[in-house]
Amino acid sequence: MTIFLNGETVECNEGVTIEGLLKTYHLSLEATLVEQNGIALHRHEWVKRKVQENDRFEILSVAAGG
Repeated sequence: MTIFLNGETVECNEGVTIEGLLKTYHLSLEATLVEQNGIALHRHEWVKRKVQENDRFEILSVAAGG
């Protein structure tokens, strides 16, 4: 199925959760923020919320620095 990830069109498997999507791209679950279709999600939602056709995700990795 097709989704939009940070403005890019990508293919992903049906039935994948948001947590599964993040793991596919080797993103740290502790240092990542996810917005699905314009709504910011809490981490506890990632395990149960499934990715749907044409969903739009903005995913940000948080980095400390100075």
